[in-house]
Order: sequence, then C-alpha cells, then structure tokens
Amino acid sequence: MPTIVVDVMPKAELLDPQGKAVAGAFARLGISDFAGVRIGKRFELAIEGEVTDEVLAEAKRVADEILSNAVIEDVVGIEVVE
Repeated sequence: MPTIVVDVMPKAELLDPQGKAVAGAFARLGISDFAGVRIGKRFELAIEGEVTDEVLAEAKRVADEILSNAVIEDVVGIEVVE
C-alpha cells in the first residue's frame, strides 16, 4: 500500500522552542556535533490504489490547508513511499 509522507517544519524565521530545548539537552550531555535542532511534524497518508497526479494534488492541498498552519509552518516535503 503506497503512502504519501508530508513533512511540516516551523518557518525558518520563527523561534522553535522544542528544538532549542533539545539543543540545550545535547549541550548538557556533551553532544557538540550539531549546530542546532529544529523539530517538525511528519504525516503518513495511506493510499488504497494508485497514487495519481490528482491524489498528489489533493495531498498537497490537505497539507497546505489542514496539516500545517501557514502562519507559522511550511510544508517542506511531500513524497510517495511504497
């Protein structure tokens, strides 16, 4: 069954408090290999049947209108996985 994966991230210009908290934890644990952390959301939309251009367009519409808040988030990826 194919799945459409939608990734949503906070807009780059906005503070990401969850990411900041994780980055702080890394520092306290002595992990210094990473310059920063940003935390987003991943949605998996299961599809019965074939993934057509129309289905992908509907996934994009749903991602933009329902799965993300356009004021503070960007849809950064939509991909089909088998």
